[in-house]
Amino acid sequence: MFLSQAFTMRKPFSNRSAMTLLRSAAVVLLSVALSVGTPSQSSAQQVTALMQSIAEAASSSKDLSEYYRATGYKPVFTDSSGRARNRRQALLRALEAAPDHGLAPYDTTLLKANMRAIKSDRDLGRAEVAMAQLFLDYARDMQTGQLVPSRVDSGIVRKVQYRDGVSLLDNFAKSTPAAYLRKLSPTSPEYTRLLKEKLVLEKTLGAGGWGAKVSGSKLEPGQSGANVVTLRNRLMAMGYLKRSASTVYDDAITKAVQAFQTNHGLTADGVAGAGTLKELNTDPEDRLASVHVALERERWTNFDRGSRHIWVNVVDFTAKIIDNGKVTFETRSVVGANDSDRRTPEFSDMMSHMVINPTWNVPRSIAVNEYLPLMQKNAGAAGHLRLVDSRGRTVDRANVNFASYTARTFPFNLKQPPSDRNALGLVKFMFPNKYNIYLHDTPAKSLFGRESRAFSHGCIRLNDPFDFAYALLAKQSGNPEAEFQAHLKTGRETVVNLKKDVPVHIIYRTAVTNPKGGMEYRRDVYGRDAKIWAALQKQGVQLRAVGS
Repeated sequence: MFLSQAFTMRKPFSNRSAMTLLRSAAVVLLSVALSVGTPSQSSAQQVTALMQSIAEAASSSKDLSEYYRATGYKPVFTDSSGRARNRRQALLRALEAAPDHGLAPYDTTLLKANMRAIKSDRDLGRAEVAMAQLFLDYARDMQTGQLVPSRVDSGIVRKVQYRDGVSLLDNFAKSTPAAYLRKLSPTSPEYTRLLKEKLVLEKTLGAGGWGAKVSGSKLEPGQSGANVVTLRNRLMAMGYLKRSASTVYDDAITKAVQAFQTNHGLTADGVAGAGTLKELNTDPEDRLASVHVALERERWTNFDRGSRHIWVNVVDFTAKIIDNGKVTFETRSVVGANDSDRRTPEFSDMMSHMVINPTWNVPRSIAVNEYLPLMQKNAGAAGHLRLVDSRGRTVDRANVNFASYTARTFPFNLKQPPSDRNALGLVKFMFPNKYNIYLHDTPAKSLFGRESRAFSHGCIRLNDPFDFAYALLAKQSGNPEAEFQAHLKTGRETVVNLKKDVPVHIIYRTAVTNPKGGMEYRRDVYGRDAKIWAALQKQGVQLRAVGS
């Protein structure tokens, strides 16, 4: 009864708290079964009883019920065959190695139990279904993550592409168990490199970390003293500086600081100022936590991203075009400010066209929250914006009593005609989505010189929008620059369709590997990774230190 209740409470692929209850229930049931020793029945009766037990135990899970119904309720894990034993052993080894991938530990008591000691077909059927659910839980965690992104932070609106549980079980039953389980994890080079960095950091923790932290608020080339020695030692421990006995902030230390700054999204001036020292003094435990989060995020994006795609890393303030795994274009970006209604969301969609000389249709939230109060004080405020009624007609502001409207009742739209002063600049790149997010030009070029660039209302502004357009059009035009400029010179709003839609992935990665080795880290601008790490810890994920 207890196991049946657990299955009723837990839907397929739900959260780990329900998963833990299920596993605990299975272990309790098996313990009871081992002590019962129910007498055996005739062969025909045994098959019928086992089938009934499997059907009963699987009834509250759509995937399990469908799978076992299609296979005639034949056991996958608990019959007496060598194949079933191999499946149990392979799953046991995979579960025990789960922390190597940054997953929470699993309760493996059920898989370690002696199946021959179970005398009741009813209990054997329940154990079968519990093992099948354990396999599905592991497969889901490994392929697509342990967390549901939107439950961690409302700004992570990414739709995870969950695999079909029936197909997973069917393919597992037909495959070599150990090989099949190995192939469940993401196959991206990034995931593989993150696993290697995870082990490097675990060994660093096992060896005691990176040594003493650097004191002071600022260190510059030419200085000497104890703080410089500490800086030198920490840079050596991190792998940025070869062994040195220098007590002076010399050229070698300066170059090491610059390399560190580049890898941490800082201005590479070679001066260890407050921002650089804060990153230098970050504990390896914190970096390891970031890698754990990056592994989980990589599982969320474990799908075909497209041979050509656009990769926007919010916290890196960059937008890239990637062709066949290589970056073919990159530009700086400005992203949403760290306000509740301005943070850039994370999702994927398809870019279908660009608009040259765009009109800015002011979003409703900006119109009523920012511009309406200004116009209530001065009807002529924000004169660069046209007031448009529901029929698309321009309205004379002199005839409008703005004070009579509230944010809820304001009946007009605001539009800014095409110009080089348009808030969208001279081109915008569209991947229509319900969040009203797109990439675009901007007249506010000075912001691209900032180290941290979270200033927009949520959309992504590009430092080199024309070159970005040329790169996109190069796949469909013999002279993309001339084609783009011809449209631009008309001054008219023009839509240019892409002959082939390009996937756009807006991601948030504070820990990214370098293909040639090492890591790059970025600041957690919106605090999302801190939430993910807290959620992973709640699931049972733990940092560990290992010997070298």
